Amino acid sequence: MPLALLALAIGAFGIGTTEFVIMGLLPEVAGDFGVSIPTAGLLVTGYALGVVLGAPLMTVLGTKVSRKRMLMLLMGLFSAGNLLSAFAPTFGVMLIGRVVASLAHGAFFGIGSVVAADLVAPDKKAGAIAMMFTGLTVANVVGVPLGTFVGQAAGWRVTFGIVAALGVVGLVGIAKLVPDLSQPQGVRLRHELAAFKNAQVLLAMAMTVLGFGGVFAAITYIAPMMTHVAGFADGSVTWLLVLFGLGMVGGNLVGGMYADRALMPMLYVSLGALAVVLALFTLTAQNKVLAAVTIALIGALGFATVPPLQKRVLDQAHGAPTLASAVNIGAFNLGNALSAWLGGIVIAAGFGYTSPNWVGAALAAAALLLALLSAALDYEGIDYEGVDCKRRQRDAGPRRDRRRP
Repeated sequence: MPLALLALAIGAFGIGTTEFVIMGLLPEVAGDFGVSIPTAGLLVTGYALGVVLGAPLMTVLGTKVSRKRMLMLLMGLFSAGNLLSAFAPTFGVMLIGRVVASLAHGAFFGIGSVVAADLVAPDKKAGAIAMMFTGLTVANVVGVPLGTFVGQAAGWRVTFGIVAALGVVGLVGIAKLVPDLSQPQGVRLRHELAAFKNAQVLLAMAMTVLGFGGVFAAITYIAPMMTHVAGFADGSVTWLLVLFGLGMVGGNLVGGMYADRALMPMLYVSLGALAVVLALFTLTAQNKVLAAVTIALIGALGFATVPPLQKRVLDQAHGAPTLASAVNIGAFNLGNALSAWLGGIVIAAGFGYTSPNWVGAALAAAALLLALLSAALDYEGIDYEGVDCKRRQRDAGPRRDRRRP
């Protein structure tokens, strides 16, 4: 794998850290600004919405800029947003800083996926994408716990200052290590938008929303589930999340490796197993050991879907994959928001703290059904415009024969 992937992974590590570390620092931030915990929670919501909106917006704005330069600009924007958060005099300013940083998130992973895939041979593309996403998964194992510790010990502003510095390191790494890959000739915004006419691209994005949404239906409510149902102490939740992060790291690497060999079968196995494990979590949550093992499995199976889904979008978007790739990153966050909302509904309805697991299992099962539908369309030979490929080839033959020599 090229060394340039390390620079992309460093940027991904910083982005992953800033996205999730705020959850462990909400009490400190709320106390400093004199706001309630629910109000401080807007820092999470605002970031997620910024990712969903920023992914297509920043990608469109960067269509006339080389991918390397755009990645550098995005890392600069990310650092500026985190620096603004670190020195924010009011809660409103910090919220603005979070949104500014989030605007870089989707476009960075979207464009970064295209660049990573272009750096390697065709049979290694999913593995290269997985290497970049390793930075995001490692952030959940190292960056988030360490950032939470530093924030609680030295102040949350120090944490965001460090994350801003990580962004600068990522920017320098991209400048030094990533080759200046030019945009494909003739690709314009209308070509990027045309990818959304492709039913297979839309199906892959829907699988992203449902599949990864299944993971976050359970993980969003992991703290009350583990303390009230499994009987863990409050302080144990951090280490349970580390187990979840370790599962993410392993699942991401395995998903990338096997997606290059058999992409759709990898999706069948990971989504099917994820649905089963989430359903079983309702039972295993009653036991500390089984609950810990299940949490690691959910992280592994959930992130095993990421490289194949991202590669599926790149493959189906043909010669203009950048915008579709970035929007698919937004789809992950849309799935997170949707599943957290649905999980909250079933808890509020009185079904208990384990009930979001059934929501997650249903979402993952729905994603599996979409994967089977997508494969069926491939088998039938239907292209992205809904035209029979064999018929198109048959019709094209006589026209070529009629041309003058």
